[in-house]
Amino acid sequence: MKTEPKGKVLIAATIENLDDLFMVRKGLLSADEVRRAEVRDAMVDTFALAHSMPKRLIERLGLRPARMRRAWISAGDRAVQVYDAVRLTIQGRDCTSDVTELPDDYPVLIGQTSLSALDFVVDPPGRRLVGDPAHGGEPMIDMYDLRD
Repeated sequence: MKTEPKGKVLIAATIENLDDLFMVRKGLLSADEVRRAEVRDAMVDTFALAHSMPKRLIERLGLRPARMRRAWISAGDRAVQVYDAVRLTIQGRDCTSDVTELPDDYPVLIGQTSLSALDFVVDPPGRRLVGDPAHGGEPMIDMYDLRD
């Protein structure tokens, strides 16, 4: 029996081409033509900020390169390709997220920026995502009143 490394959180996620979704809204594409990936084993990475995907999934979704960015990895910093945004859906909550490229032997990584936008936190003992208890588990957006 294979054992999972302690603390590793794997989740199901749906990732959709945001441009395709806009085309559906405009009546130029049918909903069943939207390029999407159903991922059963996306890894939550609370040390990373970005939402990252293997190159093969980026190509399958037809995402376009948007810009290069510097990224810090364990071996130092390097340039990474950032692609156009996708709609990321986890446990019925969705957000828009840029995507950074990973080699094909990596899993989909869900970083802190997406977790925050979805208002999820990691339950380490349960190795799962839960709605932020500070918000009663319900999705909420933190906003600031600049008049204060």
